[in-house]
Amino acid sequence: MKKSFLFFLLCITSLIGFSQQTIVKYLSGTDKDNTVLWDFYCSSGRKSGQWSKIKVPSNWEQQGFGTYNYGHDKNKANEQGIYKHEFVLGALERKRVFIVFEGVMTDTKVMINGTQVGDIHQGGFYRFKYDITKFIKPNGKNLLEVTVDKNSTNTSVNSAERTCDFWVFGGIYRPVYLEIVPEVFVDRVAVHAKANGDFQMDIYPQNLKGDETLEAQVKQLNGANVGQPIIVKASATEDKLQLKGSFIKPKLWSAEFPHLYQVVLTIKSKGGMIHQTKQKFGFRTVELRNNDGFYVNGKKTLLKGSNRHSFWPETGRTLSHQVHLLDVKLMKEMNMNAVRMSHYPPDQDFLDVCDSLGLYVIDELTGWQAFYDTTIGRKLVKELVIRDVNHPSVIFWANGNEGGFNRELDGDYDLYDPQKRTVIHPWEKFNGTDTKHYPDYKYMVKAATTGQEVFFPTEFMHGLYDGGAGAALDDFWEQMLQHPHGAGGFIWAFADENVIRTDKNGIYDSDGNHAPDGIVGPHREKEASFFTIKEIWSPIYVQNPTLTTGFNGKISIENRYDFTNINQCTFKWKLVKLPNAQSKSILATTAASGIPVAINLKPGEKGTINLALPANWSKNDALYLTAYSPDKKEVFTWSWPINAHANMLKQLVALAPKATIKAIDVNNAIEVKCDGISYHFDKSTGYIQKAVQPGGNTISLSGGPVLAGVSTALKQFTYKADGKKYIVEADYQGEGNLHVKWTFEPGQKVKLDYQYSQQGLADFMGITFNYPEDKVTGVKYLGQGPYRVWKNRLKGQQFGVWHKNYNNSITGEIGAYPEFKGYYGQVNWVVLENKESPFTVYANNKNMYLQLYQPAREMAALKNNNVEPSFPTGNIGFLNAISPIGTKFQSANVLGPQSEKNKANGELIKETLWFDFSSKK
Repeated sequence: MKKSFLFFLLCITSLIGFSQQTIVKYLSGTDKDNTVLWDFYCSSGRKSGQWSKIKVPSNWEQQGFGTYNYGHDKNKANEQGIYKHEFVLGALERKRVFIVFEGVMTDTKVMINGTQVGDIHQGGFYRFKYDITKFIKPNGKNLLEVTVDKNSTNTSVNSAERTCDFWVFGGIYRPVYLEIVPEVFVDRVAVHAKANGDFQMDIYPQNLKGDETLEAQVKQLNGANVGQPIIVKASATEDKLQLKGSFIKPKLWSAEFPHLYQVVLTIKSKGGMIHQTKQKFGFRTVELRNNDGFYVNGKKTLLKGSNRHSFWPETGRTLSHQVHLLDVKLMKEMNMNAVRMSHYPPDQDFLDVCDSLGLYVIDELTGWQAFYDTTIGRKLVKELVIRDVNHPSVIFWANGNEGGFNRELDGDYDLYDPQKRTVIHPWEKFNGTDTKHYPDYKYMVKAATTGQEVFFPTEFMHGLYDGGAGAALDDFWEQMLQHPHGAGGFIWAFADENVIRTDKNGIYDSDGNHAPDGIVGPHREKEASFFTIKEIWSPIYVQNPTLTTGFNGKISIENRYDFTNINQCTFKWKLVKLPNAQSKSILATTAASGIPVAINLKPGEKGTINLALPANWSKNDALYLTAYSPDKKEVFTWSWPINAHANMLKQLVALAPKATIKAIDVNNAIEVKCDGISYHFDKSTGYIQKAVQPGGNTISLSGGPVLAGVSTALKQFTYKADGKKYIVEADYQGEGNLHVKWTFEPGQKVKLDYQYSQQGLADFMGITFNYPEDKVTGVKYLGQGPYRVWKNRLKGQQFGVWHKNYNNSITGEIGAYPEFKGYYGQVNWVVLENKESPFTVYANNKNMYLQLYQPAREMAALKNNNVEPSFPTGNIGFLNAISPIGTKFQSANVLGPQSEKNKANGELIKETLWFDFSSKK
């Protein structure tokens, strides 16, 4: 062990002594999963007043220290954290050493061997560094001391960063490392590589003597040279040098084809190489064309994005490469092509992943409804831009958020950005953009009709709990597609910000209704809107076919990609048989499958894809069509029922009758006994009370059918034998004129015919029953799934047989996904599993909605109930219409046609259900 350690030290010493490349030596760990213990002292709050150990990087609240605060808290804790860490360096002849902090919250004083190395840094989301060459001891131990004040002494920093609508933390939460370079070195570069092949690199060297040359060689990532090196002579007096070149037809970077290059920059002298650095970049041109649109490489582009906080429940703002990769992959899976950093610069590695996988990024200076003063703001703008300037993924700089704009800083971004990216003010009309937050549908229509600015709301479709996000997006996006200057939009938000509280036994805390706004859960659990967005934002738009006997296997599609031809994509179809209600399996059986011939369809064009289905295609239950992008990832899978409903009706075959029907009239009840099962009805209401199986096992279905949302009273109740059948009928007075007819016949499933007629606006329409929620264990059904739907969020689901266990989840809080309680679409049959005996209900209407109970109401929900729509009082419903859902800031009725209440025109609605209570427990 000693020999190995000595050999390691010898290697490090040699590397520091002779390498001409920048040496990076981590003093902390690299991420949330790879940390290093430092000595730590917290001044107040939990585990304060004594020296202990802490993981670095981390937010100290998540390590059990200090006090939690959300940005809206009026009284915030102001702990101070003191860190100590010893490190050893080898020989440093003719070297310079910098210490780099990727992110510290908030005010940071750094001392090496007892001496402060520079000014206190203020601003919690930015990379900063100090030259510590003269403070360190080569070939010896060095003591690093870092004092971190959670709150800043600069009031504007606190206003911009810590009075915000997000969690505020303390600590060294991003990595700390040393950069070791020669005395003559390149401090940084800024690359501007255009789509036409023009290449420019601004170089900021240090300590040049004047007799050196700087050489840049562009390379593929595999190391192959691209073109000839570009050379410029050094200058001992210039702070910035510039290299320019031109390349013929380079591969361009875009979100669809994120091709990257790297440039190797070398400082040379007569004695050889002095210093060498490498920088990845992409050839691409982004433009905001006034009164026109947003363009990438000359192509008008719609941004399909979400807002993303840098957050993980266990570790706060300390993340990892795996988290960044997961988030970008999930966004791409939703067919997003963009992300907005809310409301601060992300980890550097997140931008690297956006570069490599392809996402357009809005990079944002912190400022949530308040802004930095000009002195500190100028420093932080510089730190933001010089760190992120070379990322091809970055398309805009955002100077704060929602009024947090220090307008004196708008011109500072260009000082460090040779690309001169457009600076925006998210929330307002500025610099040729309209980024209005949370427009309603009328605003969308007006903007599409009369708006002149390039329109892309940087926050819209607010996803609190289960509202917004995918709900109402379909109508909004249709307006965006019609907008002559439309450039897309960014949904609020990507993930629920639920922190696991180390001071409350590990509970998940979203600070009430402030943070559960995600399309995915805190650990990236997919919610229903994930799939709705995936379908609406699919770059391959498929027009739903009508699968009648005349269907010829041809489906109309539209290419909504920006750069991809449909012939670069692949399609697969399959015809399936679906299991029936009695089957123990829920898996579909593939009867036939195929790969249609690719068609040449350029971006923006429409065409037809021929599936070339077999002649007997119509004998199957459903058709699935899956599209794959050029990188073989699923774009979306569409599904359409064929004969599933007709085949279901065939299941309703007669059984051998067990006995003749008996009816008993007892006081205020009527009992009908058919095939050994007794059905009890209340004569005062006309409602079923229960069903009792042979042996006395009770199925507690009761309280219906009731006309949902309508007040009625029993007008007439009759029951009589009709040959071998027995008929129970009820008529109700009041709105709706509900008529109910139960038919009992030996050997047949119990048949319920009902009809009603409503007029006016209604949240929902149909009938309901009651079944004790505490007895329910699960559900199996044939229909759209596996997630629940709203009137304004029907897309994204797949037709098939689904099963789920009971849960009482609240979207955005902690619970199982998919949620159990809510509405389900196109339900042909349903098996309600329970502790008594499972029973099955079949519907004659293949477009029936199923209601399963009322979703739990969040105690911290909004008083306006926008995201908690009304439900029928009954808890098992068979509905012809269901309610929409709103967003945090908007009621459903202002979000577009699909979000309006249902309009009943007095039409007589007739439906039939069949009940099978014969299932055994």
